[in-house]
Amino acid sequence: MTDLSRRTAIKGSVLAAALASFPAAANAAAPAIRQSPGDVALVRNRLTLPSGIASGDVTSDSAVLWSRSSAAGRMQAVLRAVDDAGQVLRGRGAFERVLRGPRATQASDFTAKIHAGNLPSNTRFALEISFEDDGGAAGETVRGTFRTAPDTGAVNGKGRTGGTGNGGDVPASYAQSFVWTGDTAGQGWGINEEIGGMRGYRAMHQTRPDFFIHSGDTVYADGPIAETVVEKDGQVWRNLVTEEVSKVAETLTEFRGRHRYNSLDANMRAMFADVPVIANWDDHETTNNWYPGEVLDDPRYTVRDVNTLAARGRQAWQENMPIADSSALWRPGTFDDAGQYQPARIYRKISRGPQLDIICLDMRTFKSPNTDGKEAYTTNILGQEQVDWLIREVSKSKATWKVIAADLPLGIIVPDGAVNQESLANRDSGAPLGRELEIAGVLSAFKKNRVKNVVWLTADVHYCAAHHYSPDRAAFTDFDPFWEFVAGPIAAGSFGPNAMDGTFGPEVVFSKAGRFAGESPRDGENQFFGHVQLGEDNSFTASLRNANGATVFSKVLTPER
Repeated sequence: MTDLSRRTAIKGSVLAAALASFPAAANAAAPAIRQSPGDVALVRNRLTLPSGIASGDVTSDSAVLWSRSSAAGRMQAVLRAVDDAGQVLRGRGAFERVLRGPRATQASDFTAKIHAGNLPSNTRFALEISFEDDGGAAGETVRGTFRTAPDTGAVNGKGRTGGTGNGGDVPASYAQSFVWTGDTAGQGWGINEEIGGMRGYRAMHQTRPDFFIHSGDTVYADGPIAETVVEKDGQVWRNLVTEEVSKVAETLTEFRGRHRYNSLDANMRAMFADVPVIANWDDHETTNNWYPGEVLDDPRYTVRDVNTLAARGRQAWQENMPIADSSALWRPGTFDDAGQYQPARIYRKISRGPQLDIICLDMRTFKSPNTDGKEAYTTNILGQEQVDWLIREVSKSKATWKVIAADLPLGIIVPDGAVNQESLANRDSGAPLGRELEIAGVLSAFKKNRVKNVVWLTADVHYCAAHHYSPDRAAFTDFDPFWEFVAGPIAAGSFGPNAMDGTFGPEVVFSKAGRFAGESPRDGENQFFGHVQLGEDNSFTASLRNANGATVFSKVLTPER
């Protein structure tokens, strides 16, 4: 297929998806419009939103609103409070706000974000986003929705304020659910419209979650996507393709193109319009298993300096993710208005009411080189500043559940070659060494500070699992038992299950992988996401589900007092 026919096919599929999203009745009721030849140019120049819209990092009183324009223009958003049926609230509970955002330009790949604050808690909003061109003409409007979290200071069923850390009930209206997964468009398995595109996103959307944690590998910048791939059983997988996914990403344009590509999937666009995103990053936003300072030995790359690639990948990722922390919007080496150096920071906490705090980690930016992991001294997976922040934020949290959203697993052995290790597990089930020492310090501090109800969620390894960690089985014993749940991939090749490292005493309560390494997502049986339902009694029900929506494992956790 020529480049022209590729672009034509993609534009056609996106247009068809966009037209299909409009209700038939609305289309039928629209009056016929007679166009003159001069009107055609005006229609073509109308600003559109080719990547849809998204909200992110939604708390009880704030949200980040995101979109991409087809050309330069000023972002605008309208928020209206609605009931669960989508009807605009009148009288008590009514809320409407028009927000004018920044101007989207080529410098940001025409992406823009609005930080919406001072919002009422526990409220569902109808959202409209559009862009206005330099002449003041309004472009296409795309609609979505999101709900703010319950008020963190709400009174629980026991009559106390400031959280439900002792396990009291919460009002029924405060119960919430969310999904998580990772690994999108990996191993050459891209958007195959013959099977309905990335169906895992549709399955997650159908659970009607309050938000979505993307645990990393949001794109595969190091994985070219070909038009066709012959599967092991002889079936032909047919991908939508663009120029930017034809090779490994090295330029900023190519990294941006990876995000543009994923947003061509109608399932992903539909979910992001309705479900707020909390995004982590991992390695494939740049290249496989990277660490700062690495020099690549890969003939596919003309740029071998990983720091250069990571800076470009990071910029593209931040342009495309609706993340809220203002410090996370700065690229490395930039300065604030006062001329002070502003560190680039992705790790952050999102408060979701008295039941839940989400603690997002960054296990890539401060990572030490990949070695065998058996150093007698501490090496970094988080870095000391992030370790201190993590201990402080989790220890002072008044939420019942403290969910740590990690982009790498704790006890799973993730090799980087024959000897080196990508994560913190080091194939040695004895006392902590290397990166394990850093996590040992975190777990020990949680115990010392009497922190309860900590759950770790992650993806990365391309299979799903439930792990229970206990000092009764561990070489290192200075910690309280906890659970780790693993999900993914959502649209990538399947792998695993991997061997475990016994340092922190993990028990594999459940695991499920595909039939063989690299298996395609065709039947959905080897693609996984996690779902959490928080109950009125503060229970935490974690389930692992495949891309067809079937539950393969479920565990109910009750809060410790």
